[in-house]
Amino acid sequence: MADPENKYKEIGFMCGLEIHQRLATDTKLFCSCPANVTEAEKINAKVSRYQRAVAGELGQIDPSAQFEGSKSRKFVYNVVNKNACLVELDEEPPHEMNREALQLALSFAEAMGMRPINEIQPMRKEVVDGSDPSAFQRTSLIAVDGRIKVDSHVINIPTIFLEEESSGIISNSGNEITYDISRLGIPLVEIDTDPYIPTPEIAKKVALHIGTMLRVSGKVQRGIGSIRQDVNISIKGGARVEIKGLQELDTLDKFIENEVIRQQKLLGIRDELKRRNASVSSAAVLTEIFKLHTGKIIKSQLDKQGVVIGFGLKGFQGVLGAEINPERRLGSEISDYAKMAGVNGIIHSDEMLHGYGISDEEVSAVRKSLYLDQEDAFVLIAGGKGQAEKAATFAIGRARHALIGIPLETRGTLNTDKFTTRFLRPLPGGARMYPETDMKPILITPKMIKAAKESAPDADKMRKKLSKLLSDQQLAERLLTSPKLGLFMSLSTKGDPNIVANVLLQKFVELKRAGFDADSIGEERLSSMFDLYFKGDITKQALDEILKELSKKDADVQTIIKRLSLRRVTGKELKKLVEEAKAKTHGNSDIARKELMSKYRLVIDGQELNNMLKSA
Repeated sequence: MADPENKYKEIGFMCGLEIHQRLATDTKLFCSCPANVTEAEKINAKVSRYQRAVAGELGQIDPSAQFEGSKSRKFVYNVVNKNACLVELDEEPPHEMNREALQLALSFAEAMGMRPINEIQPMRKEVVDGSDPSAFQRTSLIAVDGRIKVDSHVINIPTIFLEEESSGIISNSGNEITYDISRLGIPLVEIDTDPYIPTPEIAKKVALHIGTMLRVSGKVQRGIGSIRQDVNISIKGGARVEIKGLQELDTLDKFIENEVIRQQKLLGIRDELKRRNASVSSAAVLTEIFKLHTGKIIKSQLDKQGVVIGFGLKGFQGVLGAEINPERRLGSEISDYAKMAGVNGIIHSDEMLHGYGISDEEVSAVRKSLYLDQEDAFVLIAGGKGQAEKAATFAIGRARHALIGIPLETRGTLNTDKFTTRFLRPLPGGARMYPETDMKPILITPKMIKAAKESAPDADKMRKKLSKLLSDQQLAERLLTSPKLGLFMSLSTKGDPNIVANVLLQKFVELKRAGFDADSIGEERLSSMFDLYFKGDITKQALDEILKELSKKDADVQTIIKRLSLRRVTGKELKKLVEEAKAKTHGNSDIARKELMSKYRLVIDGQELNNMLKSA
């Protein structure tokens, strides 16, 4: 079998990670609003804004910010007073940096052998996608030059940053995006590796190693979205592509593998287009050709006084439909760019055009208007005039890049089962950074460095602690690398840690396999369930039924117990049932036990029943 490292080395594989983790501090990074966001009872205000790109510290406009700004979208921000204030809306200067968050970042840096920066200068990182009302995110470089060891590989950790979490998106209609700013400003650490991780599998192990270190601290937030991995990937002849927001560690390597395949396929397409001497023409208005058209997509736009714009692709026939990833083609890539202008996508000539209601006569007319031969392809875009023109500009730019190779892109996950991604925006660069003018630099003192050394998370110490807490050492090892480690440490103080670990690692897996959304059960309701169990109000057998109900709806534990009659039968009540069963079975304890457990399995504790049968 070929060595995976040699295989990836031969294709010039480069890969680096950016690990983003929310911190479990009391307050946000630059204000006194709570970092533990609670669900909103009501929205107190809505704020609308438009954003545009501006020059950074170097006097240049970042291409990513420029692209986002060119969409001219409206951003609406939902404000919940108990979760946010004027700082989030950029109507009030930032307060002093959260010292608890800073100390945590320093302790993580110490755990990776990093050198702290002597004086921290908060920076503004321009973000024009609407996720921050201010159009920038505050970020601070905390430490540099660290390293970790994963298997036999030394992985360099050049930087760790402390920054603000972004807003949560509520809805996106294309031209208008609504955000909830409740989570905006929660402290977040970003830990970056160098780009020399040798294989996708090792990348997954590196992410696991760093994630374990963060969880061992016990000071990071838990739950969906609280930790995210961004992956930067390129191959020889390709370009750096960043895949944003990978949350499931188990599939991280699959996404990397598919990105390698995508780049290889796109390079093959480039070489084929060069061989064909292919080219991309300018856009032309083709509305007149479709004035009698009856197909739903185009007609719906023309009925709204829209237009049809098309452009030719000389020598592209058959290439637009070439698969580059599962259910993804070059046409899909071009369509992603067009969608950034708010249109639904494109129609291209490698598709079954009759399915769109486009007749042979209309195809001939398009080819004639665009001066195309049979070996040529074309793209059609229908929409409002300004919208369609902008979409055509984006699509033409992407089609022309197919002649060059692979564009520098930021991509997001599209299909988590097929491990595919889609274009989000051009890759950002250093031009979007400039100093935060509302804050003074922060001096890192010897006292802070000493505290960081004393509080640096230690996975080996945690491993020993788990080994003492749990009788099943395999379960202890699984827990060490599990996202549920912090949750376990919190819940295990209530009673037998073995029961807690079994529920979080075994029962949750069983429930998810059965189709239940176990991960949606919040810590508060789990805590309530374990309180009742360890107090003796419910049986171990009842836990399964309660967990199923908790995963289906947002009901509280007491309501579920009452509705399903799951309150434990114990003491005098159980003794009465035992006496009645023994009388009915003429004193046969085995038959009595079987009948009682058959009828009361979820509410009778087996050990208590056995003891009572022996003494009855």
